[in-house]
Amino acid sequence: FAQTLAMKILTTSLLFAVIGQVLGFALPPAFRPGSGTSVITLNMSSIDEVKVGDKIPSVTMRELKSNMESPQEVNIAELIKGKKVAIFGVPGAFTPGCSKSHLPSFINAQKDLKEKGIEMTICVATNDAYVMGAWGSTSGGEEAGIAFLSDSEGKLTESFGLVMDTPVGIRTKRFSLIADDGTITHYFNTAGQKSDTWAPNVLASL
Repeated sequence: FAQTLAMKILTTSLLFAVIGQVLGFALPPAFRPGSGTSVITLNMSSIDEVKVGDKIPSVTMRELKSNMESPQEVNIAELIKGKKVAIFGVPGAFTPGCSKSHLPSFINAQKDLKEKGIEMTICVATNDAYVMGAWGSTSGGEEAGIAFLSDSEGKLTESFGLVMDTPVGIRTKRFSLIADDGTITHYFNTAGQKSDTWAPNVLASL
């Protein structure tokens, strides 16, 4: 049921986005994909892409686990403080490439990552917390121990210099990274190929 509901929400958002572009009117916040509040205005030109040595910024995100009644605010910098973590970002929940390859690679790698000292794995996308929560619960990601954080306002995505502006809203460029006590020690993007951001390549570097 959760997966069906999430897909209906995503499909409706995409439909309204297309209609809005064709007719030239602004969508209400509830129908803006990747946003749960207001119009996202990002200054993409002045932000360099994140790199090894950078700090994870103090950004408030939202999380909805299957045992929660409503989304909870999570400061990602506070969440990972003192921990060695893996963070990966995807363009969208339930999208084919993310659902068939990127996310499953980290689900399957949880044991190996923990053996390498990774204490937590976090998945990030600009979908709202309800869609991210549904994706986590239906994909097996939440059960595997992965945290699904909604960057619905695009603040983390912008700070990383990874904004992808699409016809259906702001999305996150695909990436993966390792951070130790908030400092990035390994970083992977798709400059080569998409699979460079998948868990096997991340594990090979640890």
